[in-house]
Amino acid sequence: MNVRLLRHTEDAELLCSAAAHSCYSKSTSGKLIDAMDRETAERRLEKVLSMGHQSVMEHASYTFSLEGVSRVLTHQLVRHRMASYSQQSQRYVSMEEADFVTPHSIQEKEETRRSYQELMDRIWAAYRDLSRVVPVEDARYVLPNACTTNITVTMNARELWHFFSLRCCNRAQWEIREVADLMLAEVKRVCPVIFRNAGPPCVRGKCPEGKMSCGRPRKEELSKI
Repeated sequence: MNVRLLRHTEDAELLCSAAAHSCYSKSTSGKLIDAMDRETAERRLEKVLSMGHQSVMEHASYTFSLEGVSRVLTHQLVRHRMASYSQQSQRYVSMEEADFVTPHSIQEKEETRRSYQELMDRIWAAYRDLSRVVPVEDARYVLPNACTTNITVTMNARELWHFFSLRCCNRAQWEIREVADLMLAEVKRVCPVIFRNAGPPCVRGKCPEGKMSCGRPRKEELSKI
């Protein structure tokens, strides 16, 4: 898989800080952003976010390219509805070349890896045979959830916080957790103040999973991102 941050709101932290400060000022956000230096912007934004006022983060958006991920992952991803998606079409893009994701648990064992590969070979053989006699849009019905795809994703910062809270958690499925960790690393690089405490709930305090908790907080692990 590959995760790439394509675009993000320019000076996102300055923008969010100006928007937040405009709620308590006679000045407009336009005047505030022109007069505000980055140090002041970061200090004010940190204060607002520490108070739990996260709506100001919605002014910043981020667009990612997720490449070579499975349809299993995208089925989970699109459940996050406060986002925009553009996914590679299996109707208009031929899938003749076998390209699929193999879970680590299958890859680690020779017997399961061989059985998995044989099944994928049969599936793609059937797909190629069907593609010669029926429309590709119908042949694709035999393709597995493991089939790779590419998807473009845009979320605002607040929705990304929610996404990271759920998908960076150890209880998330392994593939979407790996993608979420890579996405988090990308946004921390460009907006360290906004995403400083982003990640699973255990980064910020108590795990909310109760008896379902993994018992292994990821604070130290995510501090390396």
